[in-house]
Amino acid sequence: MEALETLTGRYGDEGDKLLFRVLNNGDLLAEVDDKILQDKDSNAILPYIAKRGLRYDLTVPFARYIVMNRHAIKLPFKRSAIQPVWRADRPQRGRYQEFYQCDADIAGSDSLYSEAELVKLYDEVFRRLNLPVVIRINSRKILQGIIQSCGMGERFSEVAIIIDKLDKISDEKGKELLVAKGFDPNEVNRLFELIHNTQLDSLKTTGVNALTQDGISDLETICSLCQSTGLTNQLIFDPSLARGLSYYTGAIFEVTALDANMGSIGGGGRYDNLTDSFGMPDIPGVGISFGAERIYDLMEEKNLFPPEVIKKSGVLILCMDAIAMETGFNLTSSLRNNHISTELYPEPGKVNKMMSYANDNGYSHVIIIGSDEVASGLFTVKNMHSGIQQKLTSDELLSQLV
Repeated sequence: MEALETLTGRYGDEGDKLLFRVLNNGDLLAEVDDKILQDKDSNAILPYIAKRGLRYDLTVPFARYIVMNRHAIKLPFKRSAIQPVWRADRPQRGRYQEFYQCDADIAGSDSLYSEAELVKLYDEVFRRLNLPVVIRINSRKILQGIIQSCGMGERFSEVAIIIDKLDKISDEKGKELLVAKGFDPNEVNRLFELIHNTQLDSLKTTGVNALTQDGISDLETICSLCQSTGLTNQLIFDPSLARGLSYYTGAIFEVTALDANMGSIGGGGRYDNLTDSFGMPDIPGVGISFGAERIYDLMEEKNLFPPEVIKKSGVLILCMDAIAMETGFNLTSSLRNNHISTELYPEPGKVNKMMSYANDNGYSHVIIIGSDEVASGLFTVKNMHSGIQQKLTSDELLSQLV
């Protein structure tokens, strides 16, 4: 949990609506003004009944952590984190109310080498997962400069929110929404021309302002650094990339999988002012995030998990009767003490049923114990890969399985 004052105002109006608020302890309504209760004004009541919320992402808590530990941290400071986050969204495929994010951040440096390093990290991770992706890149400087040059700069957030939705709605619908907000249709058309100009060199010559030119220069450096070492995946400039979160100040990233009906599986960017509101200005930062659940869903859908990851290995002990169960329990303990991954089927059963369970779960060996095995001390061992079955003592078992 975080204090709501830490969370609110960091993610834009859309993000604030998705915050999970945690009710205070005690008599929640005792201090609420009667008029507010009579008006049933939820927004006015909230400050009285909720002071905490579940974290929306890992970046804002990271900024708070830096400020709280500023005397112990040496800058530049790198961190990785894998933790759950919560969003009050409508659950559907690829969209969850509770999910894991995997973050990598660099705080305390404004060097563009940091952005290049994070792009390389994206590229390497998805190469190793054998999941081809497109890494889209833009800069908030470019986007803000374009919006300013179209005469909409004073309402940047409103425009950026609609641009951020263009992967879900058509351009025509986006234009309609902006015109409905009172923007001049000619300015809107000019905006859409610029955000669909995907060539940095071409965008330079379109009469855009100095802020856009500064953003273009940043991206040229980042892309040049990345391409000089080679990338497995595509790195594409997309001036329509907005990223809904309001704290980004420079380069922004978004990752989507090729040939997949799924939203982004990663995103991030530079956030040079995030620690200001915690009383510690001038700490630049940049970070990226991997959406673990969506990546998992895609890899499962595309059968990308290796068999050894999906199925268990090790030994399964099958017992034919209650007397054999005691021997099996003791053998399980002995094998585990020798660092052999071992499970005991929890009750006697039919051989075919238990063998089917062993096969479905990918055990490498099965040990069968019945009355003969208990009496002789020789255990029936079957190699599930080769099909070879033999009788072994407990000592012989250890020498073969270790």
